Amino acid sequence: MNLPLRVLLGYFLIVGLAAFFVLRIFVAEVRPSVKQAIEESMVDTANILAEMATDDLLAGTIANGRFAQRVAAYHTRVVDARIFHFHKTSLDYRVIVTDAKGIVRYDSEHRAEGMDYSNWQDIRRTLRGEYGARSTHIQINDKDSSVFYVAAPVRDGERIIGVLSVAKPESTLLPIIHHSENTIVRHGAWLLGGSALIGLAVTLWLTGSIRRLRNYARKVAAGEAAEPPTGGGQEISDLARAMEAMREKLEGKQYVERTVQALTHELKSPLAALRGAGEILAEPDLPEAERLRFARHVQSQSERLSECVARMLALSRLESTPRQDARMPCVLPQIVADLLAARQARADAKGIHFNYIDASDALLIHGESENLGLALGNLLDNALDHAPPRAA
Repeated sequence: MNLPLRVLLGYFLIVGLAAFFVLRIFVAEVRPSVKQAIEESMVDTANILAEMATDDLLAGTIANGRFAQRVAAYHTRVVDARIFHFHKTSLDYRVIVTDAKGIVRYDSEHRAEGMDYSNWQDIRRTLRGEYGARSTHIQINDKDSSVFYVAAPVRDGERIIGVLSVAKPESTLLPIIHHSENTIVRHGAWLLGGSALIGLAVTLWLTGSIRRLRNYARKVAAGEAAEPPTGGGQEISDLARAMEAMREKLEGKQYVERTVQALTHELKSPLAALRGAGEILAEPDLPEAERLRFARHVQSQSERLSECVARMLALSRLESTPRQDARMPCVLPQIVADLLAARQARADAKGIHFNYIDASDALLIHGESENLGLALGNLLDNALDHAPPRAA
């Protein structure tokens, strides 16, 4: 598995798991939150209706009195209410009134009248002066079939003479619950999709920076000229600068090695020239003019040896300073003429004649004059070493 895929997978795994658990918590809280809101409103409703039922319960006309007539009229009302995304078309409260013993004296649906409800939690707790509420499933295996009951005491002064319980089916709340759950899931899906796109963008940005750094390292390894990459964050930039510093140090070491090799090879030329001049000067019948010429040649080659030694000693400073290419205009004919003059005695000793076509002094090139002289000098030395005697 490549790095971009690993980064994207790791990012999406973390974000996806976090979003999944958060969404799961939100969805799980929808149903209890709706129930709590409904129960809070049912407490108000139960207490209002309990006050309205007090006179009929005291008079013994709760089953067919004015209160019962108003509740019956409530159920005949036509409702067409649009509550945000919820369309309400029915009135769903069921009202039950018991006496002080928990016997049902009134049921708006006329199903429980005369029954003993004293053991139901909403009735029992309310008769004891506590807050009474319960949720009962009509069908045991169907969690959506539950009915909420909230009770309020019917009082005559401080005495509890009965209980009024308001019931509401949970099924009437399902559209609200399902809409909220679907909204959360839908927005959660958009959140995950947006997170995936952000993760993809971050992955491409990060891996793009790493890819540029990798390409830079490959070019450096191949010896190609390359600029260190920029961007990609502080860490990537620091790594690029560290690699650039390492490249400069490595190039400095390689430059030192190449220069030492070239200078070592360069030492061979003046030594050979000195040896040849010494052999010629040892001849007893050497003319005075020739003797002076070769003496000057010995002196120039000695100076050349001193220069080579000084340059080798100066190489130690390259270890601690970055190499700067000293590219300056160079007169190529002059460089060649100096190289030929330095090797003339060695050529004379072997009977070799230089055929040099003198070019204009205006022939300029841009480069490092010292390294260029070393390169051309090596070519001349190799030619002198391998050319047969008396060659031209």
